[in-house]
Amino acid sequence: MGKYFGTDGFRGEANIDLTYDHAVKIGRFLGWYYGKRLGKKAKIVIGKDTRRSSYMFEYALCAGLTASGADAYIMHVTTTPSVSYIARTEDFDCGIMISASHNPYYDNGIKLINDHGEKMDEETILMVEDYIDGKIDVPLAEREEIGRTVDYVEGRNRYVGYLISLSKYSFKGKKVGLDVANGAAWQIAKNVFNALGAKTYVMNDEPDGYNINTDCGSTHIEHLQKFVVDNNLDVGFAYDGDADRCLCVDEKGNVVTGDHIMYIYGLYMKERGKLLNNTVVTTVMSNFGLYKALDKVGINYEKTKVGDKYVYENMVQNGHRIGGEQSGHIIFTKYATTGDGILTSLKMMEVFIERGKPMSELAAPVVFYPQVLKNVRVKSKPDAQNDPDVQAAVQKVADELGDTGRILVRESGTEPVIRVMVEAETDEICEKYVDSVIEVIKEKGHIA
Repeated sequence: MGKYFGTDGFRGEANIDLTYDHAVKIGRFLGWYYGKRLGKKAKIVIGKDTRRSSYMFEYALCAGLTASGADAYIMHVTTTPSVSYIARTEDFDCGIMISASHNPYYDNGIKLINDHGEKMDEETILMVEDYIDGKIDVPLAEREEIGRTVDYVEGRNRYVGYLISLSKYSFKGKKVGLDVANGAAWQIAKNVFNALGAKTYVMNDEPDGYNINTDCGSTHIEHLQKFVVDNNLDVGFAYDGDADRCLCVDEKGNVVTGDHIMYIYGLYMKERGKLLNNTVVTTVMSNFGLYKALDKVGINYEKTKVGDKYVYENMVQNGHRIGGEQSGHIIFTKYATTGDGILTSLKMMEVFIERGKPMSELAAPVVFYPQVLKNVRVKSKPDAQNDPDVQAAVQKVADELGDTGRILVRESGTEPVIRVMVEAETDEICEKYVDSVIEVIKEKGHIA
């Protein structure tokens, strides 16, 4: 991670941590780097979510891009995976997504995507940061070299068409609930499911700039759980603010996590001879229950650091086809280069329809160990993480749990937060051990 960019872009409170000036400079650098530096005019596509500040950052990026000579293609409100898809299929030099994903409305972020639809490489990110800090000089475009903005809503429409084309089945007769989190998926998801014939029930589809992720979406899935049961739906899907993650709710109102999704679709691929390398890629945050279920059906797995970026890198390096995170970032490398919530829900519908079984039955083999995860806001993530007393407390928990559970303490890639997670045989044991480590972090003065 760099000075400004974490594992998922430059993220922070709008105009405090991430400012208008930052956005202009990011645009200025990218417009030059992909354009005049190479003796051509850069072509860069931009999408945004529904936060009020997204409009400000959109115009700031466009000002920077065009001032450096690039043409900026504006997709308006759209999802992160749609920008990724368009960047790799429509001959763009790179893509930019304005979103803070599942964060509250007052935060925002700028995600950079390369021409293959992947997260931008670290080398380019570090050069962007050097320009922000005044270490690199970038010339202004002049006269006929000044760039332009292009309304590119057709890019979003092409992405919708692509999603529809991926479905093997009609959804006619299926009652599907969608929680679009007052975010980027608020129009796209319903249009896709309607086009495929589902009887679609949508909630949290009235974004006002301030209600994105507020008590809704994949981070507050309890509302979709009730919605599915109250309306007697077959299944429900919840997205986050930029729709790169998806969680599911079965017909009984139970949550189907990213771990369940990887098991369900991984087994489906294996049974059809499509699971290359017989392997599912997970992160260290996946539950013991997933690994036990995969062992039972003879599917191998790999574990990466937390972050869909690391999952994707592993998949590309080793030729694996499915991977993801418990939080709902699921990657299908045959169809996408990033997590895509709507795509994930379509693939789950495919298994649901072909198997002819309720979602609760498909998910049943994954029996979760109790898990408690608590976030601790700290002054310095490295200081808290590397404190010898904190490390000793973590090791003590690990020793006491033995093979009956595990502890994981890690730094957030996007916030000033240390995450303490314990899996064990009961919730009480988890709580006790998580709190014991957090108490040491407090005693050592690391709490912000």
